[in-house]
Amino acid sequence: LDDSFKKDKEIVLEAVKSNGYALKYADDSLKKDKEIVLEAVKSNGYALLSVDESFRKDRKIILEAVKQDGTALEYADDSLKKDRKIVLEAVKSNGYVLEYADKSFRKDKEIVFKAVKQYGHALGYADDSLKKDKKIVIMAVKSNGYVLKYADKSLKKNKKIVLEAVKSNGGALQYADKSLRNDPDILAIVNKKK
Repeated sequence: LDDSFKKDKEIVLEAVKSNGYALKYADDSLKKDKEIVLEAVKSNGYALLSVDESFRKDRKIILEAVKQDGTALEYADDSLKKDRKIVLEAVKSNGYVLEYADKSFRKDKEIVFKAVKQYGHALGYADDSLKKDKKIVIMAVKSNGYVLKYADKSLKKNKKIVLEAVKSNGGALQYADKSLRNDPDILAIVNKKK
């Protein structure tokens, strides 16, 4: 592209509205323009990688970025990784990002529930106290039976939870308590999946 296009606000604004990634090619001066940055992250959360560093501390920009793609939370300033509303939006979009949120949210029942609902493996990032929560663990194993491995030992003995895990993935049986590995109801489901 001709360098004049990279400096033309109207052209760059239209480009980032259709694909926020286009911000990468804009003139550095426009990467500091809040209107352009906001439009870019609304269309592609990863546009956050191309913006001026100061925007990584901007709550409005980060909120829009994580609504579009929760993984943008990784690139937010640490202060915003402590913002409950931002973290909640991020895990709704991608439960995996519980890893990047402030560690205090690993004990937050609502946030962990939303995270495992979207991505069962987020259970691995949850606080041990929530790995004992039946509602959270059932939601996680419904998403992916293998996450039974992260559940508290007491729930690996819970037939209902193990049934849900093997319904999702028969291989989850390996993480069940030994007392349930030969249960006829559980084995019927596992054998049906083969």
